[in-house]
Amino acid sequence: MNNVSIFAGCVLIWGTTWLAITYQLGPVAPEVSVSHRFLIAALVIAAWCRWRGLALRFKPAEHAALALMGMAMYCFSYVFVYHAELHVASGLVAIGYSASPLLATLGTRLFFGQPVTARMVLGSTLGILGITLVYWPEFANLRGEVALGAAFTLLAVLISTAGGLLAQRNHQNKLHGWPSMAWSMGYGGLASLAVALALGRPYTIDLGAPYLLSLLYLALLGTVAAFAGWLTLVGRIGVARASYVGVMAPIVALLVSTLFEDFTWHLLTAAGVAVSLAGNVLVLGGKR
Repeated sequence: MNNVSIFAGCVLIWGTTWLAITYQLGPVAPEVSVSHRFLIAALVIAAWCRWRGLALRFKPAEHAALALMGMAMYCFSYVFVYHAELHVASGLVAIGYSASPLLATLGTRLFFGQPVTARMVLGSTLGILGITLVYWPEFANLRGEVALGAAFTLLAVLISTAGGLLAQRNHQNKLHGWPSMAWSMGYGGLASLAVALALGRPYTIDLGAPYLLSLLYLALLGTVAAFAGWLTLVGRIGVARASYVGVMAPIVALLVSTLFEDFTWHLLTAAGVAVSLAGNVLVLGGKR
């Protein structure tokens, strides 16, 4: 698949996971739900590797690199996302992730020595501005534990960005593909389980249809398919440009909310979408 198709697929899938995550928030602790999600994904990918005859063996140092990436990308970042959505509206979390391209750009400059172009900074800034405009009316209704939700969002975005940078480093070290995904997601799922046990969370599962169906959707499409595509983009175009998925996915989430949650569009909504799309063209388009 070409880069545009993969990018569009990641945006469409992750744009719908915002709604799916809301069905995970209930009697099951967030840490346990994250563990369920990534352990299921890891087992599915491992079975796929076995069926295709792909080797799942790695050296100890490679396991350490995969575990570090897995804990950042598939454990702590998602645990904080789930907790953030318990305290604030999803729009605030969406705005946090719209900063991912800018943070990834700075990270690649700091750790990989890649140049920071004015085009990338402008495009990332437009992405943040656009998502802020989209969700601005929602902020008027924010009450309660906003500071706590904002703190969880900040931690989630920072750790997610670190996970993306680790993924780029692993790709440069030839640690990529299905076997590496199986192990890193497995490590992430086990780390989430360890966090749940350490915090005294009961290890349970909701047998209701909404929870189980959303869990399968998040594990198979939101994790296996979407991360396979996104990690491919990281290897091809770098984590900074691939992270712009985090700007475009909230726009899809907005359309989903319009269809299923009766979201009402405002003038700022349309302006924000237009600004975000302009930033997308700058970040992903050619020199012209």
